[in-house]
Amino acid sequence: MNEKRRAKIAVLGSINMDLMIRSAKLPLPGETVIADTKVENPGGKGANQAVAAARMGADVTMIGCVGDDSFAEELVQNLKAEGIDTRHITRKPNTTSGVAVVMVETSGENAILVVPGANALVGLAELEQARQVICDSDVLLMQLEVPVETVIAAAAIAREAGVPVILDPAPAPAGFSPELLNVDLICPNQTEAAALLGKPLSSLEDVIASIPTLAEQGPRRILVTMADQGAVLFDGESVQIIPPFTIQAIDSTAAGDAFAAGLAVKLAEQATLWEAARFASAAGAIAASGAGAQTAMPNREQIETLITKQ
Repeated sequence: MNEKRRAKIAVLGSINMDLMIRSAKLPLPGETVIADTKVENPGGKGANQAVAAARMGADVTMIGCVGDDSFAEELVQNLKAEGIDTRHITRKPNTTSGVAVVMVETSGENAILVVPGANALVGLAELEQARQVICDSDVLLMQLEVPVETVIAAAAIAREAGVPVILDPAPAPAGFSPELLNVDLICPNQTEAAALLGKPLSSLEDVIASIPTLAEQGPRRILVTMADQGAVLFDGESVQIIPPFTIQAIDSTAAGDAFAAGLAVKLAEQATLWEAARFASAAGAIAASGAGAQTAMPNREQIETLITKQ
């Protein structure tokens, strides 16, 4: 890629308002826990990844839907403030915007409840309107908080135009069409990889052993993130371990989103998969060291500084 041209990333995905609730511990089923604080922050896996990619220096277009509630304008304006092209965000009448209730305990563990709202209405009409943007992009980045049929259709548009597709298969579907994984790269975490395979993956060795079976499902390349154990990379030929970055985790809510964005940006810049994975790992580590989702997304300088230090 020409050094002077910024990477062009199209992000198809969810746009939510996150209601962040912090407490000493997460409630067990049937248990009531008195929480410490509640904060509203713009989120959604798609929007999180769009913000992260923009902060990493890419030109980003967001493709998705919001409702006509009080959150809608705030969500769109927040993305505009990050320099993201919002012309392909559709406002759906008589619909709530997506909302996520994110419960975070002191250890950094989290549990999330999502009301899809307008995200469930991202369909073929939105894709047709954004077709040219997808075709003109260096990378199409997607997740699974919008309808799977839309994700599959968008991947087909990108494939036809020769645009690489990165899928963050989160939340992992219980059952899915094989066509869903017909992409250039998937980047599940350990739990999501297990869900895709329909069997538990309890160790690094389990994940490494599962790569051939996962590859048979369609993705050309695979990166499975494993928190403080690093990541397992499959480049289409061999398996490698990406070492973790040592950092104090505060909130892992959006670490995976920062990771996916880092992959998209570096691969759009023609980096090798190893280079992209290292960059993405650093991005994910920094995101986990901050509070919230978009508020914790790192910029380019922070990521490159961490890579240099470690």
